[in-house]
Amino acid sequence: MNRPATRSLSKQFRFEQPKSPSVVVNFNGGLVISDAGLNLIAEIDRKLQITSQLAQCFQDYRQLNRIDHSIENLIRQRIYGLVMGYEDLNDHEELRHDPMFALALGKRIGVQDTIRFS
Repeated sequence: MNRPATRSLSKQFRFEQPKSPSVVVNFNGGLVISDAGLNLIAEIDRKLQITSQLAQCFQDYRQLNRIDHSIENLIRQRIYGLVMGYEDLNDHEELRHDPMFALALGKRIGVQDTIRFS
């Protein structure tokens, strides 16, 4: 009997997060987080620059000294929320405290600074 060749899958994956603790995904069980797939979406977004290109379509008329969040970060937050099934904007009040969501948005967990991905 001729069996098809099987590919072995890596037992763990690392996500690149500058200036943040490394995130390692493995399949050994333990604590399971349902929203961890968002980091894969964020990694793809960073590599393909989807949200950053979309943000360039908007003109920002806000006063620079009053801006806390860039247009790109606002778009990224909204799109990632929709991808994860959070349809309502009021869900973002709760999501702002979610460590996986913060990591996907490039925020250092427990710190207010944002990390720029250029």
